Amino acid sequence: MTSSSATDVWLPFPADEVDGLPEGLDYRFWDGGRDYPADPSDCGFYVVPYMKGPEVAVRPLDAMKRVEVVQTLSAGIDHVEPGLGLLPSGVRLCNAKGVHEASTAELALALVLASLRGFPGFVHGQDEEEWRSGFYPALADKTVLVVGYGSIGAAVEDRLEPFECARVLRVARSARTTGRGPVHALGDLPALLPEADVVILTTPLNPSTRGLVDRDFLAAMRDGALLVNVARGGVVDTAALLAELESGRLRAALDVTDPEPLPAGHPLWHAPHTLITPHVGGSTSAFLPRAKRLLTGQLTRYAAGEPVANLVLTTG
Repeated sequence: MTSSSATDVWLPFPADEVDGLPEGLDYRFWDGGRDYPADPSDCGFYVVPYMKGPEVAVRPLDAMKRVEVVQTLSAGIDHVEPGLGLLPSGVRLCNAKGVHEASTAELALALVLASLRGFPGFVHGQDEEEWRSGFYPALADKTVLVVGYGSIGAAVEDRLEPFECARVLRVARSARTTGRGPVHALGDLPALLPEADVVILTTPLNPSTRGLVDRDFLAAMRDGALLVNVARGGVVDTAALLAELESGRLRAALDVTDPEPLPAGHPLWHAPHTLITPHVGGSTSAFLPRAKRLLTGQLTRYAAGEPVANLVLTTG
């Protein structure tokens, strides 16, 4: 059993909708509503409501004096980080590795293909009853650079494999070797960017990646290259990207933006050669079954006093 006397578990789903949860814990349903389901000081395991933003994610943390585990349902933890200083020491923060890889990689490929093959123009053409035939780029024979080669980046490469790309280049925080080939360090980006026809961002948002895609990064991309962002909006300097898009030199397909949600009237909405989706990389039918399996596994380990998986950090 857990080492704490706080046995409440806050879940963003009703417990009876999650198969296999261990007995001996008190499950409380909270999906970010105004009223808490119980006293936060009795919470030992907090599952952060999904896609409700940092204000909701952080709101109960100051009162969670005996919490042991904070579990996000997203791959990123940036929405929780502002509240980590409110927590006691020794709290384990875990992410949702394994939940979003399939959905996010699917969307990354969809954005690449839709942008290269001109789908936004076809949709507008259908609205206007215009037959917009022409000659469009293919993904085949292109060089693709994946920036942020973790589990989602690897899932993107899984899905690139059948498309006959010329090369897939990989970049992560530090260099390493994989069965598919080398992963380059972030410092190698200036040499790699001019080689890529498509740049796909799958990196987490943290101090080393905030604003990573700045004026110099974009200037190093080859003329006509496509930037695809399924990471976080803050990875990209929006003003610098807008300058490149409005000049017509680069193309973009963005599932995330900065600011987000993108407000009405923002120039990014109408930037040329830009496709925008409303942060739906993980919001698919694949989410719930994977999220529930993750929580069942994590809570089974927690109840048994075993180490939890997907540990990102422990508060000090």
